[in-house]
Amino acid sequence: MVEAMDEVDLFVIGAGSGGVRAARIAAGYGAKVAIAEEANFGGTCVNRGCVPKKLLVYASRYRGDFDEAAAFGWRVGETAFDWATLIANKDREIARLESVYRRNLDKAGVAIHAQRAVIEDANTVRLADGKRIRAGKILIATGGRPYRGPAFEGQELAITSDEAFHLTELPRRILIVGGGYIAVEFAGIFAGLGSETTLVHRGERLLRGFDTELADELASSYGRNGIGLRLGATVKRIVRDAYGLTVSLSDGSVAHTDVVMLCTGRRPYTGGLGLDSAGVALAPSGAIIVDSQSRTSTPSVFAVGDVTDRVNLTPVAIREGHAFADREFGGTPQPIDYDLIPTAVFSTPELGTVGLPEAAARERYPQLKVFRTGFRTMRSAFAEGEDRMLMKLLVDGATDRVVGVHVLGDAAAEMIQLAGVALTAGATKAQFDMTMALHPSAAEELVTLRQAS
Repeated sequence: MVEAMDEVDLFVIGAGSGGVRAARIAAGYGAKVAIAEEANFGGTCVNRGCVPKKLLVYASRYRGDFDEAAAFGWRVGETAFDWATLIANKDREIARLESVYRRNLDKAGVAIHAQRAVIEDANTVRLADGKRIRAGKILIATGGRPYRGPAFEGQELAITSDEAFHLTELPRRILIVGGGYIAVEFAGIFAGLGSETTLVHRGERLLRGFDTELADELASSYGRNGIGLRLGATVKRIVRDAYGLTVSLSDGSVAHTDVVMLCTGRRPYTGGLGLDSAGVALAPSGAIIVDSQSRTSTPSVFAVGDVTDRVNLTPVAIREGHAFADREFGGTPQPIDYDLIPTAVFSTPELGTVGLPEAAARERYPQLKVFRTGFRTMRSAFAEGEDRMLMKLLVDGATDRVVGVHVLGDAAAEMIQLAGVALTAGATKAQFDMTMALHPSAAEELVTLRQAS
């Protein structure tokens, strides 16, 4: 007897930002859609990534706000921080957001399967409960997982960013391994909340791929604010002893800490999905290889988001999922521009960037002009703070088009989102100059820069 199977037009594996957007848009076009998620709806961003991390960033900045308040006439009095309250409130907000994701899927008419799904063949999915579903198209949007890095003695004593959101208490001391935006952001978080924080990175500078001038200024700010930077070093061994955790580094030094957190990157989550049974080709990293239309080596199977290891950012996954649904079910192809992606590092101070960093821009544009400024903001100067705001405009001298905007300082992320609109529209330096300044603001510097260096 042949087993009867449900049939759908689209089956999505993974209910993170990209998968949910694709499912909802496809259903809006009239497609019969089902989605499976083995963990939390909303994926990494909502549950273990950008959303809870930003909440912790907000919490960490109050210390500086309290310190500055006295200069503005406020008497704050004695302050204290309670980690348990923050984590409980964070968990409540994340639970609310996860329920919103599920509710929106249900409203769109998407069949929800809160369990693991694997691929049996190019058009068949098998759920953990044994049910099998036929699908005209399968979309994989399973995201990524933390990578613990090369093995070393005592590695099992370390945590990753996933566990950091569920620590039972704020560490008195924490050592963070990595130099990318996740490591840098968590270093700022824990230092701001009062932990003695050390950042260990194998490279000689932080934030590879970002503009080096801003990255170096951020590192200097971290040093001034008490974060210990151990650059050019790796962890060789972790031992639990009377000091808590003793960490031996490749430069011969030793650090004593209570928590070691590995922020050494993320890897696509493709293991055990049955991709080989459908003939889906993978890169050596485990990422699913896709073309410009997110199609894999199997015509009926597609993939979006971090699992493809193209650009691992939530808005990119959302755009890819939306574009997939528009193209495959709405008949309206939407190109995706990966060259102009506004990006922020939610450090303190904050870093925002869109377009090319200076080194890459010089290679592409021989007549590059660099407009830069550095200053203390009105708020910082009044409170006698040391951190400076740094801004850069990169301009192709041949066309006058602005090809990069980089900001370090308060509200950098908010500024860079709007700068991204200007660059996407192809704005020139002359058009920036024509724009009326908003005074007094830090952002006005972006339209008043006149002298190229």
